[in-house]
Amino acid sequence: MFNLSGLVCLVTGSGQGMGLGIVRALAHQGAQVMINDLFPERAHNAMEVLLSEGYHNVGVAPGDITQAADRESILTLTQTQFGQIDVLVHNAGVPPGMPTNLKCFQQLEQRDYEQQMALNFDAVRALTHAVLPHMQAQKFGRIITITSESWRIGLPFGLSNYAAAKSASLGMMRHLAHEVGRQGITCNALSLGTMNNFGDFQEYAKNTAVGRAGSPEDVGAAVVYLASREASWMTGQVIPLNGGSVTA
Repeated sequence: MFNLSGLVCLVTGSGQGMGLGIVRALAHQGAQVMINDLFPERAHNAMEVLLSEGYHNVGVAPGDITQAADRESILTLTQTQFGQIDVLVHNAGVPPGMPTNLKCFQQLEQRDYEQQMALNFDAVRALTHAVLPHMQAQKFGRIITITSESWRIGLPFGLSNYAAAKSASLGMMRHLAHEVGRQGITCNALSLGTMNNFGDFQEYAKNTAVGRAGSPEDVGAAVVYLASREASWMTGQVIPLNGGSVTA
């Protein structure tokens, strides 16, 4: 089960952290995987790490997914090296400066919302729109969005603009799931709880049912399932992956 051989995956924002864990898990299951990152050196370093681990089914397509020209370059590089894209993982979601420059609602300005919408909604919409024709033609595709539990629960950390943009993309994906479901294309999201790459995570991890923060391996395993052929009956869902921090 969960053999991804023959599938081509593009994972945005995957030069480190959870994104790199997703790439590693997909490659381990046999998929050809393209690493995207805003910073080219980070993307290339990630590929070197994976090559040293024996994963020769990975490539690099750096670029800023909020920019139309970069999106076109990323898609062209992926198609040139591996062919069309069968699995699109929207993992990029944290703009430069976050989370150190969080602002409460009354401090936010228009540009703060525009930055989040550009990355967490506009880029998600544009990339999804670009890959759908191939998926529709072959009657198979997987669209996977990585979000956070901040869209579901209120927090006092200054995440209202981030949560608003994430909520917008989730609403879009739910409707898209119904539009393309009978064409063999699924659209799902993983909603992450406290992860081990954010600050003093141990303080928050103690509130989870399992008593620890999430890891790249946890996220990668869940993405493998959603990307697989076996997940054909799972669509239009936002799946909590939070260690039991929210159980409602």
